[in-house]
Amino acid sequence: MRYLFLIQTALDGEPYRKSEDNIDEWIAEVDARGREADGDRLRPIEEAKTVRVRHGRLDVVDGPFTEAKEWVAGYDVIDCDSMEDAIDLASRHPMARFGRIEVRELWPLR
Repeated sequence: MRYLFLIQTALDGEPYRKSEDNIDEWIAEVDARGREADGDRLRPIEEAKTVRVRHGRLDVVDGPFTEAKEWVAGYDVIDCDSMEDAIDLASRHPMARFGRIEVRELWPLR
């Protein structure tokens, strides 16, 4: 099963400290567990565009659509055996300390 980790910032989390960001160790653990993973950071929200089509009209707006103090800062897609396995991996991600991680199982179209 494949799971999406939406890596979110959070103003109520610990302040981010680069010296405590062990993302390389986390990636090594994912690899050591034999989990196939893909992920990356996202560019700043100031560079985002929100696209909608309503009544045949294209609407492009600068920035994210939702008004929130938190935003999606990155993502990971990881093969896991179960939601519990995915939660365990997410709990070890450095952004679980500095932000929050939404874990969702992918629901393939086919």
